[in-house]
Amino acid sequence: MPPAMVNAAYEPTQNSITIPAGILKTPFFDSQRPAVLNYGAIGLVVGHEMTHGFDDEGSQFDLKGNLKNWWTKEIHEKFDEKANCFITEYSGEYVPEVKMHLNGKNTVGENIADNGGMRESYRAFQAYVQKHGEPKRLPHVWCSLWRPEALKTQIEYNPHSPGKYRVNVPVSN
Repeated sequence: MPPAMVNAAYEPTQNSITIPAGILKTPFFDSQRPAVLNYGAIGLVVGHEMTHGFDDEGSQFDLKGNLKNWWTKEIHEKFDEKANCFITEYSGEYVPEVKMHLNGKNTVGENIADNGGMRESYRAFQAYVQKHGEPKRLPHVWCSLWRPEALKTQIEYNPHSPGKYRVNVPVSN
């Protein structure tokens, strides 16, 4: 991944996360703002990528990146059950701007990672608040403004849900 790219990725064959320098700037990271505000931004991204290590793809590789399914049958069944819940939940999200529902099946892997990233980021935030009190403001990483045609294309083809749903649905869980 190019260093200037604004993205992050989990690589199962290496059991590693790549965080290029390009993402380490506003809105994801800012060394001038309180650390707790970075938890909700770059922390969410790191948690998202970490969650991929424990999803249906990550389950196919051991801790050294060797191809080896380490899930039991019971874990696989439980994962499928929860994945189906995510599919149903996200497919129920109506996007009034384009008069269509999200495609929960198309986005299930990324939605699971968003929920895992949100959970871990929020746990770090809670630990901070316990020790230091509430911060004054939170970052708005997934804020976006879409043209209707672009939003429709995002819903139909992109493995990620639109930003609003990447935040609001995990928070509701």
